Amino acid sequence: MKPTKDAIKKFVIVGGGTAGWLAAATLGNIFRHSEVTVELVESEDVGIIGVGEASLPSLLKIIEDLGIDQVDFIQKTQATFKWGIQFKDWYNKGSSFFHPFGKLGQTIDGHNFYQCWLKSKHEGDQTPLMAHSPETVLSEHNRFFLPFNAMNTPLASANYGLHIDAVLVGRYLRDFAKQAGVKRVIGHVEAVTKNEADFISKLILKDGQEVAGDFFIDCTGFQGLLIEGALQTGYDDWSQYLPCNRAVTVQTENIDEPTPYTVSTAREAGWTWCIPLQHRTGNGYVFCDKYCSDEQAIATLLNSVKGEIIGTPRVIPFVTGIRNKAWHKNCLALGLAQGFLEPLESTAIHLVSKTLALFIRNFPEKDCNSVLINEFNRRVRTDYEEIRDFIILHYCTTEREDSEFWRWCKNMDIPKTLQDKLEYFKVSGELIPGVEELFQPTSWYAILTGMNIIPQSYNTTIDALDYQKLQLSLHKGKEALLTVVKQQPSHGDFISKYCPAAKPQ
Repeated sequence: MKPTKDAIKKFVIVGGGTAGWLAAATLGNIFRHSEVTVELVESEDVGIIGVGEASLPSLLKIIEDLGIDQVDFIQKTQATFKWGIQFKDWYNKGSSFFHPFGKLGQTIDGHNFYQCWLKSKHEGDQTPLMAHSPETVLSEHNRFFLPFNAMNTPLASANYGLHIDAVLVGRYLRDFAKQAGVKRVIGHVEAVTKNEADFISKLILKDGQEVAGDFFIDCTGFQGLLIEGALQTGYDDWSQYLPCNRAVTVQTENIDEPTPYTVSTAREAGWTWCIPLQHRTGNGYVFCDKYCSDEQAIATLLNSVKGEIIGTPRVIPFVTGIRNKAWHKNCLALGLAQGFLEPLESTAIHLVSKTLALFIRNFPEKDCNSVLINEFNRRVRTDYEEIRDFIILHYCTTEREDSEFWRWCKNMDIPKTLQDKLEYFKVSGELIPGVEELFQPTSWYAILTGMNIIPQSYNTTIDALDYQKLQLSLHKGKEALLTVVKQQPSHGDFISKYCPAAKPQ
């Protein structure tokens, strides 16, 4: 494949970490047999943020598309499996619910499964909605399975993500990208040069090197060295909806078998996470400094963790929001340089990969046609707003009033897009669909039900069904799921047998 006259011939990525090396791996893989070159500039003076260490099922699709062996990836990144997230104390203290990946049940005589469950609930059946979720039941019993062994069973639709070590993932993708022909340059960017059209033309490094390119990808974290420092696109601050603005993180030694799910526990001024890997556990506290000092947050986190503490707690400030333009001129921002949504639903890597896929779909020539840029930016913003609204849902539906932070959340103003969705759901039990949304109905049902939001009624066309048969179908489905789950190996045994990681170096 030879580039056309006006085609981009050289990409320059600034910044490593997961975002930078995922971009390098993706572009390197696409242009492996072409004349297009990809170069990544990485500073040894800048560390990796790595706020969260959990992923969605989309990560597995990414590594599959790159041709990476899943077992090798899991072993070298010390990964464990993730069926979803357990939320503790969010609705009120003592409450707990699960947000699974995958889908709930099957349609029954053409009727939506959730509506069938809702009908049963209105008839007095107390069976929890998530008793019909493969991922939830597998998590409750700490089980995992070989996916191809689940064919023709109630587990066939089960979907999983991974818990990962962000540093090891960055190294893995770096090695892959280098094998695909990506050039790595070690250096710290001192200045950015632009041409008369205000396009970036080259980078000047601290040691005097100059790195020129046709298109630049900014993976410099919150700083946004190119997209903000050079091009000044501006930032849309969403603190009025998501007030948490700091995170403290710490690692601990494993003392128990790793669970196949993330745990998110609501605290006085935010929430903590617990993410088990094969070699250690990642812990963090996302909080709002208006209601909690750094010292209080550190104490809260350290009092909540299990196992011996590794290293020193690290405090990371952030501002939730998105750049006004994720793509401007010949510069695309990725990862934290593009925007930030707290890691409550582990969406960071997904947003990087989704952005890259959308960029490839709108792939430009050197002049970067504004029509492509405008549509791209509209779609990226839509993706962020969808995830933003879904995260807000966890906060605004709380019944907690035991701290100033939670009282604020309970009475907060919410975006009209979320308000409309909530009102429609409360009346109909249905959801207002979007385009290529990340969070499908099961995700919304999980959070809404977990936060005790139950629609006024169900779709009454279900009354045409024989209720006794409907109830029997639901009961048999639940029991069949439980039976097959109990036949699966424990999560720890599965990892030990099929994908144990080497001892960390």
